[in-house]
Amino acid sequence: MTPMMAQYFALKEKAGGSLLFYRMGDFFELFFDDAKAAAQTLDIALTSRGDHGGVPIPMCGVPVHSAEAYLARLIRAGHRVAIAEQIETPSQAKARGGSKALVARDIIRYVTPGTLTEDTLLDARSDNMLVAVGEAGGEIALAAADISTGRFEAMSVDAGALDAELARLGASEIVIAEGSALDVVAAHPFENAAFSSTRAEARLKALFGVATLDGFGSFSRAELSAIGGLLAYLDHAGQGRLPHLEIGRASCRERV
Repeated sequence: MTPMMAQYFALKEKAGGSLLFYRMGDFFELFFDDAKAAAQTLDIALTSRGDHGGVPIPMCGVPVHSAEAYLARLIRAGHRVAIAEQIETPSQAKARGGSKALVARDIIRYVTPGTLTEDTLLDARSDNMLVAVGEAGGEIALAAADISTGRFEAMSVDAGALDAELARLGASEIVIAEGSALDVVAAHPFENAAFSSTRAEARLKALFGVATLDGFGSFSRAELSAIGGLLAYLDHAGQGRLPHLEIGRASCRERV
């Protein structure tokens, strides 16, 4: 296996179920099943590069300068995309490991329906809401954010009203704790630990630089669970770079 393919496989494992956009010069390349799925969705040529186990490796690519247009089509088709960028220059790679050193790459962002920020990928006529569903103490709550505007709200909901509330929000993407017993159509499971109400409270205080959340109103454990899941998912999507969020007393209290 070549060093490049070893690097690719490591990044693909990290990307999970997302299509991997692997930066090579002026193109984002996709390989194997990712290439087949992208070529079919985007109606672009499927070629091959080298071989793996004696079988040609399917490949397709899109130019970096026009990647947003292709991303928009992939997201609308229901895909998630992991962007793997070069995180050093060829000269830095050479200084680090000699003339044959492979340029280091890493995933810098996950592009999903609810984490879009580019104007070209958004519908100006509607909000783009990412919604997390939390549970605690037999209660259910939602946390919702439009990261293109910073709008952020949380609310408790009755189980029977959950579908209606999600419809009201017009959620572009819904995340829920792995293993949740709630039946939420099209929800994307995310790590269970992210929905810890205790961790969420500490994270909110750190995020807004406060010692207490009293200035924002009171939150139930279920609301904190939802907020924790939402913040952790945004942190994952941005690979440590959280978007600006505005949390206010009116928007984050339980709706009545």
